[in-house]
Amino acid sequence: MTGYGGGDAVVDIAGQSVKISVGARAVNHRFLDVRVHLPSSIAEHAPEVEALVRKRVQRGRIELSGTTDGRVELPPRLDTALAKAALEQLRALRDEISPGEDVPFGLLSSVPGLFQAGTARGGEEIREAVLQATRQACDALDAMRLREGRALAEDLGGRLEQVRAKLAQVRVIQPTIVDHHRQRLRERIQTLLEDRSVPLDEARLEHEVALFAERTDVAEELTRLTSHCNQFDELMQGTGPTHGRKLDFLLQEMAREVNTLGSKTPEVEVTRIVVEMKADVERLREQVQNVL
Repeated sequence: MTGYGGGDAVVDIAGQSVKISVGARAVNHRFLDVRVHLPSSIAEHAPEVEALVRKRVQRGRIELSGTTDGRVELPPRLDTALAKAALEQLRALRDEISPGEDVPFGLLSSVPGLFQAGTARGGEEIREAVLQATRQACDALDAMRLREGRALAEDLGGRLEQVRAKLAQVRVIQPTIVDHHRQRLRERIQTLLEDRSVPLDEARLEHEVALFAERTDVAEELTRLTSHCNQFDELMQGTGPTHGRKLDFLLQEMAREVNTLGSKTPEVEVTRIVVEMKADVERLREQVQNVL
């Protein structure tokens, strides 16, 4: 699930206060993908930051970014010996090819390695501050994802109850379908035979009704759909990185059963309910994508 969390830690280095901030942003992903972006002054701690996040998060694409407010490293240091040696060589070359010319001091800026990067200060203190800010960011991220998860679970539960309510409607209507078909078939045959002196064959009528009842029997589909709803409910109560995929698979099976239910039932009212049920299952599948 998506979410964002941030954390800060302040550390004192040589009398100077340094604030380190870490932000963690999460989006949906089938696997765990952690990406850490830290400024060069604290980049050496990126592997530990990634390891910490991997212990806290099971799935998702997690991007962490860090900033520092205050100087973590010492200022760059001029290699004076190298600068003097370079200047002497430039003057010697000047004396050889163009005596009396000035040697521009700015030429020294092109000498490689003239300035050495400042070393980091307070290594252990900085390391702990980075990890502390990361822990805070993960805590805030967990809290936000938990709130989203609760809202999502509530929405899924409500849509699941709508499917169950429609199943209950079909269960009420289904036993009457055969009787309605018998009545319609009887009326149709009587209309066809009313100008003839041919009696209605009750045995043949019941045979046709029995065939219709067999073709339109959806007891198995209703039972399986009820079972799928119960399994869906149980999975929502659990936790784990595979539950989203299980829910998605279960909804595929539910969609298949609903389609079969619609194809086997000619009753207009049941067809209307099935269309609504298809829409409910599709909305469930859309929402479940947020937990894959």
